[in-house]
Amino acid sequence: MKEYVTTSLDTHLFFGRIMKEHSLFLLAAFPAKEMEYRNKANWFRDRFEKALERTVQLANGMVSEDVLCSGEVFTEFTEMAERQTRKLTKIPINVQITQAEKRLRSGHGNCQDKRMEQYIRHLNQNILHLLNGLIAFKEKILQEVLSCNLYTANYPLLIEHIIREAKLYRQIVTTLEEKGCMPSKDLRETEMFWNQIMMEHALFIRGLLDPTECELVGTADTFAGDYCRLLEEAREQDCRTMDTLTRETLETTEKYRDFKAAGTKGITCCDIRSVILPLLADHVLREANHYLRILQTEGKWRG
Repeated sequence: MKEYVTTSLDTHLFFGRIMKEHSLFLLAAFPAKEMEYRNKANWFRDRFEKALERTVQLANGMVSEDVLCSGEVFTEFTEMAERQTRKLTKIPINVQITQAEKRLRSGHGNCQDKRMEQYIRHLNQNILHLLNGLIAFKEKILQEVLSCNLYTANYPLLIEHIIREAKLYRQIVTTLEEKGCMPSKDLRETEMFWNQIMMEHALFIRGLLDPTECELVGTADTFAGDYCRLLEEAREQDCRTMDTLTRETLETTEKYRDFKAAGTKGITCCDIRSVILPLLADHVLREANHYLRILQTEGKWRG
């Protein structure tokens, strides 16, 4: 029960925020005339925001210290990025959730409390229902964009990217509901998934920077190449021969995290020319922090 409660809350603190931001990014990219798509994206944004707020209410004293300290729940830039994005897009963002997250403390509380189990089960079922709807919505958007029936400022690859992340979230919550815990993962498959996510982040960053930001465009392109190579090398490995590649991936991801942090600072301080929303910059930084925690945990386990 302890693992079920803690892992569920850890997962929602990270992925719940990611899903509400996916919905916001979809909303912000639709033309004004696409009211049906805009309204539906806003509905998912609102529901995932409420689910995250409920998660934070349940999480104090019940979540992992590693997760709270990783920078995947919030960063030093998150609140500012939310305020700036709210001002720029006029889309509502509840900044009080981030403020409440900053007050969270780790621990295992009373995980044996039957009421807590019921609360978590209800939260998980609600989020699974929302995820099924959001994935279907994203897939419809992708289909319509590829058929040239719908315009959005988001790349088709970005839509595919956020579908994969939502499906991973759904897989994790489904497993928790079926088994009550997370079984050991295929480390190679985990690294391949997140290396592809990191590579695509670099491609998006390269494409959303102003063409005059030559140095940043070049650095983003280099990281895209690095993760492409790591992906190719991982395909030739098995779990018994992944140690060296994992160490290299960890080193690359630490550098990439630093690049993203500098970029988020530059965008929130209005020092970088781009069409990147401040919250998108912080979003990809949090995902890099999440991946770093996974890699560091793998390293400890193997050591």
